[in-house]
Amino acid sequence: HGANVVWCCDPMHGNTIKASSGYKTRRVDDVMAEVTGFFDAHDEIGTYPGGVHFEMTGQNVTECVGGVVYVIEASLGDRYHTHCDPRLNGAQALELAFLLADLLKRRRGVPSYMSKAV
Repeated sequence: HGANVVWCCDPMHGNTIKASSGYKTRRVDDVMAEVTGFFDAHDEIGTYPGGVHFEMTGQNVTECVGGVVYVIEASLGDRYHTHCDPRLNGAQALELAFLLADLLKRRRGVPSYMSKAV
């Protein structure tokens, strides 16, 4: 008998780095690349990506660098409120949500919202 498994991706913990300022942070591009790679791997072998884990807040924190509303290393201390690990802020989380929507649409054969951009 085979075991039922759920393949889950945690792109946050493996991508934690220490900034030159000493703050723990994560690069949004690294998180997004790992999520994309997770879906690509499952597409390639015909399995189902069962879940993703993110640490995020709706607050306008400066804990992760990058993203559409670009947070730079020098601004980490401006609104670094975490008591443990760095979280995506609201704008970064929304950017990630759009990426996930595109990846899920791709699995169903629906065109990406990015493919419609001029």
